[in-house]
Amino acid sequence: MALKLMPCQPKPRLTPPFAILGPGRMSSSASIASQLPLFHVVGFSGHRQLSDPAGAATAIRAALESLQREAPGEWIALSSIAIGSDQVFVQEARALGWSWHAILPLPRAEFAKDFSPAEWTAVEATLEHAEEVRVITENGEREDAYLDCGMETINGADVLLAVWDGQPARGKGGTADVVDYAKAIGKPVLIIDATTHALRMENWDKLKLGDASLANLNRLPDATSAWAQNPFKAPDTIFTFQQKCDHAASHGAPQFRRLIVSTVLLHVMATLIAAGALAYGLHFTMLPWAKLGCLAAALGVAIVLGRHAHSHHSWVRCRLAAEFCRSALATWGLPRAAPLFQDLGLPGVLGLTRSLHILHSRSSAVRPVSMEEFKRIYLEKRIDDQLAYYVRQEGRALPLFKRLKAGFWVATISAIVSTAAYALAHTFGVEVPEWLQMTVFYFLPISLPVVAAALISLISINDLQRRVARYREMRAMLEDSRKQVAFCQTWNSLERIVLKTERALLQEVLEWHSITSFSESH
Repeated sequence: MALKLMPCQPKPRLTPPFAILGPGRMSSSASIASQLPLFHVVGFSGHRQLSDPAGAATAIRAALESLQREAPGEWIALSSIAIGSDQVFVQEARALGWSWHAILPLPRAEFAKDFSPAEWTAVEATLEHAEEVRVITENGEREDAYLDCGMETINGADVLLAVWDGQPARGKGGTADVVDYAKAIGKPVLIIDATTHALRMENWDKLKLGDASLANLNRLPDATSAWAQNPFKAPDTIFTFQQKCDHAASHGAPQFRRLIVSTVLLHVMATLIAAGALAYGLHFTMLPWAKLGCLAAALGVAIVLGRHAHSHHSWVRCRLAAEFCRSALATWGLPRAAPLFQDLGLPGVLGLTRSLHILHSRSSAVRPVSMEEFKRIYLEKRIDDQLAYYVRQEGRALPLFKRLKAGFWVATISAIVSTAAYALAHTFGVEVPEWLQMTVFYFLPISLPVVAAALISLISINDLQRRVARYREMRAMLEDSRKQVAFCQTWNSLERIVLKTERALLQEVLEWHSITSFSESH
């Protein structure tokens, strides 16, 4: 993308698209009720001392306007609020109607030491307009905090805009360090020369203007809500988006495990046919054809598995999106947006998680329910719902696990016994009827180990042992959380418990995602 720098003209402040108007309502810019908006983030770093603040402001605005013209979606400004370039950037971004997320290196009381009393009064007034304020370092060395703040700005941005004179940093955490880090990790960088205000680009080929995963989820057809009404008091857009992702995941599962199981069973059947023919001296014409049919069917299933890998990928993405939205919905009534997806780092979900967090941040000022009402909804629609799910899943997995495990031991022990019987009879010359020889000495020693291996494979394919243990762990965690939530008397304590619970639930989702994605690739 080539930025086209145009002369700047003052613009009135615009209302950001998808601004929350109240619980369950969104601005008219949301043309489709079940689609999430796409957000881009531009981070900023620059010098505190500017020789020409007006020229820097003009260059910054030109760069921001060019980004806004060229890229779809809404742009978010991310920066600190130090004297100099930071404040110019914030001023220009807000003048264009952009939302601003403040990222502070130190707690406010400590950060204020870098300003005069009058300067800090102005900073606090500006921070009131920040959509979100995040503090990076609660303790530690001051210079380390500034470096960490710059690095986190890069980590949270799609592109870095920097006002830099090209000289090395004058102290740890300076603009040069931030630019070097951005270039080192391949982040697109726009550099405005601090003296001439000329613009140059680094790593610009790595700038991603769209989000294919979020676009695919937005294109999913709407689904009838599983609930008669939105129980979480969240915007209808989030609720209907979650419902359609959940519907697509529930009705689009490609049944990969069943297909893989069928290949195992077809190979076992082919082995049993061959073992029976050898052991009993069977020479029927149909037997080799039957074996060939089993092997051909197994090959056909393997081909189907390969050709339907895309449907498996889509199913995994829909389920992941549905569960992420479920966590976001469950926490919507909290006084502030819960940092559910912070430092997630999972490829393909940045657009989704960023959209959920920003929309929640914008609505957090409007508390839709009282604490008691939130607790009631959370207990009933989140914890009790998840408890019922894990009880149901354990009820399905445990009996199957026990049957397959028992079958494995029976087959294994029977194979040992039949093999030992053959060894003893052959060693000591024991006379055994011919039909018993064919069955115990020939057929069972060949077929039973195959059956035992197939049964243990079915346990592994269906991940039964881990699933049963995990379902029990999750039930215990949710039961503890239920007691704690019911007892909470303050928003702070409630928020901590809810966040701990949601992170445990999300960890289970991420673990499932890793296992199913690995299964897909194999």
